[in-house]
Amino acid sequence: MMGPAHSLSGAAAWTGVGAAAGAAGHPMPWPVVVVGALICAGAALAPDLDHKSATISRAFGPISRALCGVIDKLSHTVYTATKMKGDSRRAGGHRTLTHTWLWAVLVGSGMSALAVVGGRWAVLGILFVHMVLAIAGLLWRAARGASDVLIWLLGASSAWILADILDQPGNGANWLFTAPGQEYLWLGLPIVLGALVHCVGDALTVSGCPILWPIPVGRKRWYPVGPPKQMRFKAGSWVEMKILMPAFTLAGTMAGLDALGVL
Repeated sequence: MMGPAHSLSGAAAWTGVGAAAGAAGHPMPWPVVVVGALICAGAALAPDLDHKSATISRAFGPISRALCGVIDKLSHTVYTATKMKGDSRRAGGHRTLTHTWLWAVLVGSGMSALAVVGGRWAVLGILFVHMVLAIAGLLWRAARGASDVLIWLLGASSAWILADILDQPGNGANWLFTAPGQEYLWLGLPIVLGALVHCVGDALTVSGCPILWPIPVGRKRWYPVGPPKQMRFKAGSWVEMKILMPAFTLAGTMAGLDALGVL
């Protein structure tokens, strides 16, 4: 999938979680619904850190471009070191390490730990990164023609405002995890979800996605999970643009209204 579809699916997935959490007796305060949806939308772009031409590679200028190059080489190294006889040779690391459930869980857990240990400035950093990515993904038409500095300023101001809102009593700093010292432990959840939703989206395309790694399937450790080939589509095709993106928008809006108690 392309960046905009990934971001829309991420936001829709989190609002769906919000609706389900409310039905299960753990309703999200409205800031958690909004902030979580934006984080998830941004996190849904992050697995493409292994791709030098992806949206995330342009989001933070030379820093993200350099990071994408490092992750690409790391992913290719891990692929080469762990592939089995049925896995093909690859020239790069795209759709390997960062497109797995293990990567999603490790990154999300790391962000949760960072938020708890690092306090406000760590939370602001996490929010800033994901707000910039959410802007690039959800507002992709406007972001393409905008200055990088303007997008960074918008991401920074959004992060600061949202952090202040979450810090208010009852607004969700300790949603789901209520013990002392567990404020913002939940921040890793939309990050994990966003990465997994990205992988599921890529699994629907022609190439599939090795989301199950390192669990072997047959003679492959990097088995490209996906539906039957006749049900797959090319990234950026009319199926993605004309069917899936409107569907994600509608589903996310309805789920969000439900999570907020409007429906």
